[in-house]
Amino acid sequence: MGKRKVVAYYAGASVAWFAVTEVVRQSVPTLRNIVLYSRLIDVLYAVLSCVFLYILMRQQKTHEVDKEEHRLSTLMNSMTDFISFKDGEGRWIQVNDFGLRLFQLEHVDYKGKTDRELGEYTEFYRDALIYCEQSDEETWQSGKLTRVEEIIPLPEGGCRIFDTTKMPLFHEDGSRKALIVIGRDITERKNAEKRLAENEQRYKSLFEYNPNLVYMIDGDGKVTNLNAQFEVITGYARESFIGGNLLDLIEEPYRNAIVLAFRKVLAEGEAYVTQEIDIRRKDGTKRTLSCTFVPMMIEQNVVGMIGYSQDITKIRQTEERLRHSELLSTLGELAAGVAHEIRNPLTSLKGFVQLLQKSDLQQAYYYTIMLDELDRINNIVGELLVLAKPQQLVFERESVGQIVKDVLALLQPQANFHGIELVFEEDGLPAIDCEGNQLKQLFINLVKNAFEANATMVKVMIKERDGYISIRVQDNGCGMPPERLTHLGEPFFSVKEKGTGLGLTVSYRIVEAHGGKLTFTSEVGEGTVAEVLLPIKNHTSV
Repeated sequence: MGKRKVVAYYAGASVAWFAVTEVVRQSVPTLRNIVLYSRLIDVLYAVLSCVFLYILMRQQKTHEVDKEEHRLSTLMNSMTDFISFKDGEGRWIQVNDFGLRLFQLEHVDYKGKTDRELGEYTEFYRDALIYCEQSDEETWQSGKLTRVEEIIPLPEGGCRIFDTTKMPLFHEDGSRKALIVIGRDITERKNAEKRLAENEQRYKSLFEYNPNLVYMIDGDGKVTNLNAQFEVITGYARESFIGGNLLDLIEEPYRNAIVLAFRKVLAEGEAYVTQEIDIRRKDGTKRTLSCTFVPMMIEQNVVGMIGYSQDITKIRQTEERLRHSELLSTLGELAAGVAHEIRNPLTSLKGFVQLLQKSDLQQAYYYTIMLDELDRINNIVGELLVLAKPQQLVFERESVGQIVKDVLALLQPQANFHGIELVFEEDGLPAIDCEGNQLKQLFINLVKNAFEANATMVKVMIKERDGYISIRVQDNGCGMPPERLTHLGEPFFSVKEKGTGLGLTVSYRIVEAHGGKLTFTSEVGEGTVAEVLLPIKNHTSV
């Protein structure tokens, strides 16, 4: 290859390299891409520079080559990289101005001296130069181009990091000829990598350890990432939904709202808080979530959505209990006043009707109906009084089984009249502390409800379960749809023609006073099961 061709080739490649660098710098603005492209450019630059410099060194030193070496020296001094040539013994042959300034050797006749010898001229960089000598020896031993990151301290504090490329050159007999050293300052790149790593760690902490459910969805509605709370809230493994669709978890009435919210975020690129939604867990239970959606932006373009969902199930349950308690409190205050005003005239009316019944036998049938209705009013007043201010209950040791037997004996005639079979099953159970009269009222309410469900059989089963006595009242009647189950126990909620909607409200109050639980399960056409759980542990007066 001729000298002119070498020079032209080197100059053209240099121009091309600077052009590529500029294009990359302008077209790749993100931090991660800058780091990646910077590494690529460093490798290309190091390899090309070593090759070009090696070719130039092989040329015979003629006057024309001297001119080109001068041009090369000018080019080297215009660059911000450290460039040096050493002979086979490690003596400096040529170095650019940047390298001299870096090691504080601007006024030192460096040619023919080794790194260790030059260390005598710069106390601050003596150790750094000695390390360079050791690093050079490692390159000679490897016999091939090497790259190493070297840290150079600064007199004013701090340091600079160099990505150093070293190419060893050998004579035909294998002896050492020369060493080309090119060091590129990558301090900014390393700092950028550090910032990138820190940002990724912050992102991981914010995403992975967020107490709320966090998920990422691409522009097609597919899930790209989920945090650990997904498994806690839904019960499903994250892997089973990556690449899938979260709509499968959402209850049907809320799906359209979620789809509209997603489209709104993609179209407008603004945060959107949707309404509360219900989801179905893997175990079949329901959870209520409050969802917030924000756009996922890359280079000012919306490429998807990030969702944050907070589990507010317990909050809503607490609010519902509070609302229910406030309703009962208001109802109790009203009942206490109304019951007193009703019972006084009610007693007078019942007494006069009884007198008229004895003196007017021809109208006895009508008097009987009037007395029944007056008794019904009196029972309603009694239920209202139960809902009034909490009563002082005195618990006594009694057998729940015996209480249930007494109730069934009382209701057996009514069951026979309606053709209903009463079945009773009991295991040997211990007595518990309870208020017997209130439990009788509770079981009467539950069994009579079963009678009124068009049942042909009502089964009452008592057994011990996990520290509780379980009393199950099961019928084979018409059953109830799910929407009715959610309203059971609400004051004045009833679907019966003559129902007041207070029976189950009173029942819930009695069970709560005993520290127990009352639950209902039902299927339309299959029947209903009411279960009362009463703790076996001792109680004191409430």
